[in-house]
Amino acid sequence: MATKGILATTLHKNRPAIQAQWLKELEQATASVKGRLSGAELRQQASEFLDILIATAQTEDRGDLNGAGWTPVRTFLEDLSRRRVLAGFSSDETATFIFSLKRPIFDALRSECGSDAGQLSTELIDKLGLQTIKAFQASREEVIGRQQMELLELSTPVVKLWDGILALPMIGTLDSARTQIVMESLLQKIVETESQIAIIDITGVPTVDTLVAQHLLKTVTALRLMGADCIISGVRPQIAQTIVHLGVDLQGVTTKANLADALALALKRTGVAFTKQ
Repeated sequence: MATKGILATTLHKNRPAIQAQWLKELEQATASVKGRLSGAELRQQASEFLDILIATAQTEDRGDLNGAGWTPVRTFLEDLSRRRVLAGFSSDETATFIFSLKRPIFDALRSECGSDAGQLSTELIDKLGLQTIKAFQASREEVIGRQQMELLELSTPVVKLWDGILALPMIGTLDSARTQIVMESLLQKIVETESQIAIIDITGVPTVDTLVAQHLLKTVTALRLMGADCIISGVRPQIAQTIVHLGVDLQGVTTKANLADALALALKRTGVAFTKQ
């Protein structure tokens, strides 16, 4: 009998025993993750995966898991991995879902085809396990990327200080990705509020090098193209010396030592006057 037929027949014929032994293996292997995964959910996932695996094994060659016929299996593992990433599982805890199936399939195959059981079960489960780990890593990178983008957006809040005046307090390192978020946030807010002046406060930026200065200049240029003026505040003596030493040309860019001075200048430019009583 062809190996594909042996595998499919064995899985179908021994389904109850395989599932029972697999669940026992899973419960022992996932004892440390209780609270993140219920027993009912684990049983449902195991049953669903076996259904998909048996249906696929009946028609597809187990040697090519990248084929179109194995799409349902890959899709299930990708979805499983994504959910476990979000639930805080590690890669080995996720891969255990597949690798704990090796012994049940091995025992079932050994009763059907003897010495070939090891090769059949090991080859299949190892490929499925690798697929699961790859899916987990891809999902984790996607989640991390999305979280980093959300943190960037949270770390660049645009604040309306006065009618026509916006402020963007910068904290931390200013790199290319963050500069893009800064420009997009500021330009969008300029359009929404019809503001004429934007204050970029760099008090919380630890260092300013040539790259940081270029990023600031790009942001100023983008604001001017939108018809808004820009004031950079928080220029400390050390930063001023660094900019001069680097030879960065900030000619035409208004700078102030602190946010209060920048706001006072912005108010003056918008025609707002205060008098002491």
